[in-house]
Amino acid sequence: MGVSLLTPVLPQLKGVFGVGDAAVGLIVPAFTLPGVVLTPFVGIAADRFGRRRTLVPLLVLFGVAGSAIAFAPNFRAVLALRVLQGIGGSALIMLAITLIGDYYDDPRRSTAIGINGGAIGTSGAIFPLLGGALATIRWEIPFLFFGVAVLVGCYALFVLDEPVIDDRQSIRAYLQGMREVLSYPRALAVHATVFTHFFVFYGLLTAMPLVLGDAYGLASGRIGLFLAALAVASAVVNTQYGRLSGHYASPTLIAVGFGWYGLSLLGLATGPSLPIVIVCLLGFGVGVGLITPSLDSTVIGLVPGRLRAGMMSVRTSMLRLGQTVGPVAFTTAASVSLGNGLIGYPTVLAGVGSVVLLGGGVALLVYRAS
Repeated sequence: MGVSLLTPVLPQLKGVFGVGDAAVGLIVPAFTLPGVVLTPFVGIAADRFGRRRTLVPLLVLFGVAGSAIAFAPNFRAVLALRVLQGIGGSALIMLAITLIGDYYDDPRRSTAIGINGGAIGTSGAIFPLLGGALATIRWEIPFLFFGVAVLVGCYALFVLDEPVIDDRQSIRAYLQGMREVLSYPRALAVHATVFTHFFVFYGLLTAMPLVLGDAYGLASGRIGLFLAALAVASAVVNTQYGRLSGHYASPTLIAVGFGWYGLSLLGLATGPSLPIVIVCLLGFGVGVGLITPSLDSTVIGLVPGRLRAGMMSVRTSMLRLGQTVGPVAFTTAASVSLGNGLIGYPTVLAGVGSVVLLGGGVALLVYRAS
């Protein structure tokens, strides 16, 4: 909800608060930036003091701060509240994947990760539609909907089983173990890939509503429909992840996913008709559905249970860093003047698409060769 609920509303917020593309593009990084810094500490807390004691307060803060944006008097207040909401949402994804690692072993773990990804993909299809529909009534209503998280927190307080984590360590021994794991080349490569994945993903999620609103003249409700196509494709692929992971290694699925990214971005860069835009967004969603669970499965398998939340917190920090930098990079690059005009989104999409397509191909060749 933290991002997908609001992406269709971004063009409308420009008029409400009298700001431009670059300013409204800060709606996403204001939410994601706290996670870059705070998630590792949340991971330590979850490993040391328990998952439930960490999860419930974060859910409540996420819901309360998000709902308060509906009453913000100006755009600065919106950004301040988004930062508070980002503190609450900083580690929710990390804690969900950590709990899957606690509750399941392979091969059920891969299936559970796929189901979790399918749930995320399905919500990614529903929330843009819901956000766009609610924004047609009043722009404030999508923000009020964040209050649902408070109800989820209350529910989790009473029904969430606290996993038993054996062999809890001192903070010093814990940090030493994390430092050793993070020095592994495989761990460095995985977390660099996490950053790249979410840099591209959230850069596109921020740019496309602005492109669809300005270049194609679509309203918030129809923008939500287009973004839902991406999420539907991701959800469908995620539901099949357990089967795919039984036939193909995670690095192969990740490389193929980046190939889908590159082809889809190059297609969008041509300024196609709206039906072709949908096809490209579906292709991009296939890439999301391949990459995200493959990365989660790889990270979970790197460490034992006592370090799992900490390792997932590093993964989520890279996620948040990508979420933060991607939207700013896409919108800022498109707004840069070059000669007599702007670089524009087609050039940005073509450039990023070429890089990720080439990178995915090289990664696949290197993995097969090794």
